Amino acid sequence: MTDIAAILPNLVALRRDIHQHPELGFCEHRTAARIAEELRALGLAVHEGIGGTGLVGVLKGTRPGPRTVGLRADMDALPITEQTNLPWASRTPGTFHGCGHDGHVAMLLGAARVLAAEPDFAGAVHFIFQPAEEGQGGARAMIEEGLFERFPCDRVYALHNWPGLPAGTIATRPGAIMGAADKFRVVITGKGGHAAIPQDTPDAILAAAALVQQLNTIVSRAVPPVQAAVLSVTEIHGGEAHNVIPSDVVVGGTVRTFDPQVQARIEARIQAIAAGIATAFEVRCDLAYDRYYPATINDPVAAADALAVAATVSHAELAPEPAATSEDFSFMLQQRPGAYIWLGQGVGDHPAPLHNPHYDFNDAVLETGIRLHCALARHWLA
Repeated sequence: MTDIAAILPNLVALRRDIHQHPELGFCEHRTAARIAEELRALGLAVHEGIGGTGLVGVLKGTRPGPRTVGLRADMDALPITEQTNLPWASRTPGTFHGCGHDGHVAMLLGAARVLAAEPDFAGAVHFIFQPAEEGQGGARAMIEEGLFERFPCDRVYALHNWPGLPAGTIATRPGAIMGAADKFRVVITGKGGHAAIPQDTPDAILAAAALVQQLNTIVSRAVPPVQAAVLSVTEIHGGEAHNVIPSDVVVGGTVRTFDPQVQARIEARIQAIAAGIATAFEVRCDLAYDRYYPATINDPVAAADALAVAATVSHAELAPEPAATSEDFSFMLQQRPGAYIWLGQGVGDHPAPLHNPHYDFNDAVLETGIRLHCALARHWLA
């Protein structure tokens, strides 16, 4: 039996090295090369350049069997300036691993080490290292380039660290676990003119103010109370001088839902409200609406299996509700049965939430993540 504790110092060093050299989506060249080197050293067949910088390592068991399982880790960092002052802090200004993808890579590489040392299972494990999870759809890019045709997966799993859970706690749920992510942008076009002569100038700023107010009524008045949804206006741009009514104002934001009917209802209401604002304020409203990530929907059987397996590794619990955050692992779950799993990384010494400039992955949970990856693979390929 491989002593995971013995390989942890090397994996911690690897994780921190990746943290020091973060790369944004579809630019993970150094990270992917480092992963490929590690996998080849284990004797795995490595396939690079899938969906840009994505790669897959293939490990076949010593016993014949038709089953296959995919284990996925994301690789990309965020365009945020790190403020941790840690010795292994990012050396790339404006870019850092603020979501723990460096830890995800280290856990999956650790599982590859353990399974490669004892491949006493029937079938094959596909270690999927995915680029560009942060809003750019790296999973979809890998799928479009034949991921599951080239590397069939009867089941596919992904782990994500979760600061809101105690360190080592594992949680998932059947059905929706993460929300669909949509983004909208409304360009309001008036005429522009002197601020002292407003009667001659359709006011794009006033129209924008009314639009923001109206958008914030949608969830409370157009979505059934038993359904969950979030609509947030996150940006307004317009105007450059105190005495000029600008000709254009941009209003943008995001929508998060778990039900396609609710998603469609909200999009329709945004369209109707924008049209009404255009008429009322004598401006033009051009709406761009992008459903860029679907909801992450776990297969019920795969989720139940994951919870049962997790209970053999650490404390496991049924997640009571989905999160409104989004994940492009959703595209993989549309193609193959599987489950997205949260791994608690605690609060105590790691209080910062995901996407916060003070965040850092908790190396103390690496072992739990490795054990869970291995247990999931061995369970399916028993």
